[in-house]
Amino acid sequence: MSDMQNVVFQDETKAREWLEKHLWPHGPVCPHCGTTNEATLVQGKKHSHRDGLYMCNSCRQQFTVTVGTIFERSHVPLNKWLQATFLLCSSKKGISSHQLHRMLGVTYKTAWFMSHRIREAMKNGDTTPFGQGGKFVESDETYIGRKPGRKKAKAGAGHKLAVMSLVERGGAVRSFHMEDVTAKSMYEVLAKNVSREANLRTDELAFTKAWAGISPAMKP
Repeated sequence: MSDMQNVVFQDETKAREWLEKHLWPHGPVCPHCGTTNEATLVQGKKHSHRDGLYMCNSCRQQFTVTVGTIFERSHVPLNKWLQATFLLCSSKKGISSHQLHRMLGVTYKTAWFMSHRIREAMKNGDTTPFGQGGKFVESDETYIGRKPGRKKAKAGAGHKLAVMSLVERGGAVRSFHMEDVTAKSMYEVLAKNVSREANLRTDELAFTKAWAGISPAMKP
């Protein structure tokens, strides 16, 4: 896939075929029993016969390529899911749910759900605290988009969504949506994600207060 004019972004059938090719390079894999290339494509005109529906010849269960993925049980066309994934991955500075909703032609609620599900799928699953062994961890926050139902404020960022990020120098990054940027809310994130041995670096007073409650030996 190279750009938004690619056929997999425009046609749901082509999107499904593209996903099958990449997830099943050696033939259909049954998500129920794990059998490879032992499934039969279900064909017919019945309402229950969805495009891309397979019957496993081993366990006799039906499945499609979306079972076990973030696309499972979604009523959003698969090509729009691929569009959203492409936009999120290719946008250098990220993309808001409002922009997704305008570009994909879906509701804001749907765009918000899609973006969060895609970001959740991108997590590597590593929950090891940052900064072990005294490594440096940098923290900061930014504001994006707009909170649902909130009008744009004349000053400040109270109408925007807060995002807090932790960066281990030379390592990974973790970001979190914050309802409110306070010492209490930051304390909860820092306590779960940063080792007490870490050297935290930040220019925000709320971060400093939160970290003082976690690491009494905090260095300036």
